[in-house]
Amino acid sequence: MLKGIPQILSPELLKVLCEMGHSDRLVISDGNFPAESMGKNAIVIRMDGHGVPEILDAILKVFPLDTYVEHPVNLMEVMPGDPVETPIWDEYKKIVAKYDERGAKAISNIERFQFYEEAKQVYCIIATSEKALYANIMLQKGVIVDA
Repeated sequence: MLKGIPQILSPELLKVLCEMGHSDRLVISDGNFPAESMGKNAIVIRMDGHGVPEILDAILKVFPLDTYVEHPVNLMEVMPGDPVETPIWDEYKKIVAKYDERGAKAISNIERFQFYEEAKQVYCIIATSEKALYANIMLQKGVIVDA
């Protein structure tokens, strides 16, 4: 065990987060996301039994968001006409604001099928048991600057 590391972050996930470099991206996916087919060229880590918010919060404790792009956090946009509510996005905004001074301004939406295309190029997909719809979130890694 290590001090200061959230217990939800497995050794496998910590290794992957450490391997990632500036501008590499990861997806934390909901339970409906096709993680295995989208992640054919990525590392897929299963975190069954967990939801996206708790994983997002733990990751952002150790993972810097990219400050060189306007939106280092991207959500899958709801399809036009789909009568889905996305209250989980409010949770994401609060979590991001805890770790990034841009808060909700760091977050953008990507059209659903474009999100899938971009997900095929990420370094890692974390597959969760999240039941909320449109709960997928993509993070772009930044750098750590010694002050």
